[in-house]
Amino acid sequence: MTQVKKLQRIRSEYKAADGADEPISLDRVISGKPMESVENLFTNSKENFFCGVWSSTEGKWNLNYTEDEFCYLISGRAILTDAEGHQEILSAGDAFVIPAGYKGSWETIGHAKKFYAIYEESEG
Repeated sequence: MTQVKKLQRIRSEYKAADGADEPISLDRVISGKPMESVENLFTNSKENFFCGVWSSTEGKWNLNYTEDEFCYLISGRAILTDAEGHQEILSAGDAFVIPAGYKGSWETIGHAKKFYAIYEESEG
């Protein structure tokens, strides 16, 4: 018998994403003492697609993406700066994609919260 796949709603009210529980790795931090919280709500059977809610407190850190990530900023503001110095200022309501291979920095102004969907190429 075929298993019926069901819709899963992703909501911004998840408690784990409302408070910052884990520090951003110190080797990545450029300024501040940013904390992040992640509530992963779905992982596919191949374990190469994930989505959920992420939040962080104020700070700036380095990015080095090996995955493609779609983001929708639920609240707050962020500044993404690529390796060539080009800046994008993002506010609540903005949707954007960070492609695999992106290098630069993420700066959260105050507190930010986003929906994310990540796809990683399978190895092999």
